[in-house]
Amino acid sequence: MAASPAAVGGRSNRAVLLTVTCLGQFMVLLDNTIVGAALPDMQHRLHTQLTGLQWIVDAYVLLVAMLLLSGGIFADRFGRKRVYLTGVVVFTAASVLCSLAPSLGWLVAGRVLQGIGAAALSPASLALLAAAHPVPQERIKAIGLWAGLSGIGLAAGPVAGGLLTDAFGWPAIFLVNLPIGAVLLLLGLRGLEETRNPNAPAIDVPGTVLSVLGVGTLTYGLIEGGARGWTSPVILASFAAAAVLLAVFITVEARRPAPMLPLRLFRQRLFTVSNTAMVVVGFALMGSSFFFSQFFVYVQGSSILRAGLQTLPTSLTMVVVSPYAGRLAARYGFRVVVTVGLALAGLGLLALGMVHADTGYGNVWWRLGVVGVGFALTMSPLTGAAIQAVSPQEGGLASGISSTTRQIGAVLGVAVLGVVVRTRQSGGASFETGLNSAFVTAGAITLATAVFTGLWLARSKPRESSATSPRPTDQDAVTTSSEASATTP
Repeated sequence: MAASPAAVGGRSNRAVLLTVTCLGQFMVLLDNTIVGAALPDMQHRLHTQLTGLQWIVDAYVLLVAMLLLSGGIFADRFGRKRVYLTGVVVFTAASVLCSLAPSLGWLVAGRVLQGIGAAALSPASLALLAAAHPVPQERIKAIGLWAGLSGIGLAAGPVAGGLLTDAFGWPAIFLVNLPIGAVLLLLGLRGLEETRNPNAPAIDVPGTVLSVLGVGTLTYGLIEGGARGWTSPVILASFAAAAVLLAVFITVEARRPAPMLPLRLFRQRLFTVSNTAMVVVGFALMGSSFFFSQFFVYVQGSSILRAGLQTLPTSLTMVVVSPYAGRLAARYGFRVVVTVGLALAGLGLLALGMVHADTGYGNVWWRLGVVGVGFALTMSPLTGAAIQAVSPQEGGLASGISSTTRQIGAVLGVAVLGVVVRTRQSGGASFETGLNSAFVTAGAITLATAVFTGLWLARSKPRESSATSPRPTDQDAVTTSSEASATTP
């Protein structure tokens, strides 16, 4: 029997929807890893130091971290298609600004705008997909495809970044977003249908502003402290202002009827432990990967293209392993998979801290791969643990908070590990020694978190009793793995 025109049209519209949402998320994920490959060329052409490179990365990650929750609420409240396409326009325009940036300041400004665009585009793409597939099994498959196809951007980033930078210079890594953005706008305007949630909560403007200012001021102090001096008035004032702003943020959130970050959720031990561990995951993963290309270029003398290829094992193993992490957690439990994942990642980072200029790549790639496998095993189960710690109605919020805490950790990781490298250099050590110290620091913190998380997860229970609360299902596995890959550096 032939399919009805309506059915054919429905399948056609869903195909367009899947294409648009996957391609948009692909663009965001590509940008996460493509920049790392171009950092050495940026440092050379923009005549900047390590501090400048930190701002190029953290300006983007900071805005994504602080606006991710608000972006999802905006999409539900004002229309998912509208917010998604607005995010595409902002992200694409910001990419053009980055490519034309004549100085570090302009490039950082462009990266801030890119972060704003990504914070609108990413949650809206997933919301569009979920709204178009009301049947749970269909939604599971759609989100699985969304995570898998868009996740290719993670693995493609280092290779594309190396190729484009080696051939045309760093501006080319941003111009690649221009044709993608144009295609997304053409397809999105014609093929996407508007959906919204009339019961979406109000936007928490005070909470959003205070969180951006608080974490941003703290990041400024950490990044600029090494260059300006830790006792300089500007740095001391920035730390004091960050403490005040974050204290005010907590006070405001505790009193608002619909806060962006409901503090009551942290009364659940499982929720608190999983998000604390997620901060460390972002810290160690982003903080260490920030230096991967720099290690191969400045320490081992690789070309930018070769360095991009050499960093591939981490992102590639994450793309391959991530889809299975939730299923492993469903079979063996959160505690086992998370503890093993953190331990592997920590050991891999400690092993990276022992590589030197004359270490052959055959003795380096597997260390990068172990780091990728470890963090891939960790992120999805941690998000699943956070979801199970709250009521079913708050699962989406818990998943969003988990992504946000990971991004906050990423911001701090780039800042703090940069401090470690700069401090060692100021003491007379080489850049190689500084990098080794940074990797060892990240590895030690990750291993300590593995012990802490393993012990506390053993004492933590989901919101419901074990008799009524099942382990994560395949739906949890797919959903949380897609959330994990949505903003992974």
